[in-house]
Order: sequence, then structure tokens, then C-alpha cells
Amino acid sequence: MYRINKKFLKSSHHITELKLCSIRLHDNSKFPWLILIPKKKNITDISELNSKDQILLMKEIVFVSKLMKKLFKTSKLNVEKIGNKVPQLHIHIVARYKNDSSWPLSVWVVKGKAYSAKELKEVTNKIKIVFK
Repeated sequence: MYRINKKFLKSSHHITELKLCSIRLHDNSKFPWLILIPKKKNITDISELNSKDQILLMKEIVFVSKLMKKLFKTSKLNVEKIGNKVPQLHIHIVARYKNDSSWPLSVWVVKGKAYSAKELKEVTNKIKIVFK
């Protein structure tokens, strides 16, 4: 059975489960930011998934990307698979705006800001509704 890396448990909040991926909200109120984590044990790279799961991962990335664009009314998304700090395979989908705090640079260049309890409840409810 797979386990979500402890760093994700500390830095993100559960939203929902898709067929392949667990969906989590990254705890950074500066950007609408979801993380897709395939529910597979000891997988660190897309190439380690079987062909069926590779295709399913791409479908789930596109599905979540469309929801993010619609929900947060942005025309630009950053979709990234990095894994330098947390090796467990995960995909970041970040809604970007030309007036956000790090535009046009990466979201990694600015210090994050955790959601307040009220903000967290509002944004998680907003996101969970579109996944139903």
C-alpha cells in the first residue's frame, strides 16, 4: 500500500481521490495550487508507472487543469513535476495571474503564506464542490 510522504501531510490538505491520484491543496494562499499524488508505492518518476497508469495520469492532469482554469478564472497554469525535495511522484498544478506575487517568475521564488483557518475552509469547500 502506498503512503503519502510526511512532507505533503504537513504542507497540504486533502481534497479528494481520483482513480489514480490523491488530490491535495498546497498550503500557500498566494496561489491556487493543487498537487496530484499517484496512489502507487515507491514511484518517483512518471516513467516508473505502467503505460495504462501513465495515460490515466495525463487524463487526470488535464481534468484537474480544466477545473482549475474554470474555478479560478485564469488563462495560465503551471503544471510541474519536480520532486527534488520530495521524491514521491507528484504533479503541481498552479493557477497563475499576471498580477500575482511572482509573475512572470516561478512560484518558488517567493515565500509562501499559509491559509488562515477561514481561508482554508472557504477554498477547500470551493474546490471540493467542483470535484463532485
